[in-house]
Amino acid sequence: MPQDELNTIFAALADPTRRAILERLAQGEASVTELAEPFDMTLPAISKHLKVLERAGLIERGREAQWRPCRLQASALKQASDWIGQYRQHWEEKLDRLDEYLKELQSRYPDDEEQAVDDQH
Repeated sequence: MPQDELNTIFAALADPTRRAILERLAQGEASVTELAEPFDMTLPAISKHLKVLERAGLIERGREAQWRPCRLQASALKQASDWIGQYRQHWEEKLDRLDEYLKELQSRYPDDEEQAVDDQH
């Protein structure tokens, strides 16, 4: 995935209003007016947020007669999740190794653990 595309996705996700819009769209498509209802913002302000989300590929706007529903596009979220997943795996491996090391220390020095508990009381 091109770095610019990923940067655009994360920049769009950085705003709490845009994340709230995505949460709403996860429940199903909605009009701009419906998306604006929970916010103390003008329709043009909401439209600007929608344009940012659309440029990032996170939503799409349809055209059905007079209604222009907004829909969530999961593919961009998957790209962000996949990128984060690379690092999740890295840290899970590190934490698993730390856990193994701590278990090894506990098996090697079981009395030290009991002593530490006694010292605290």
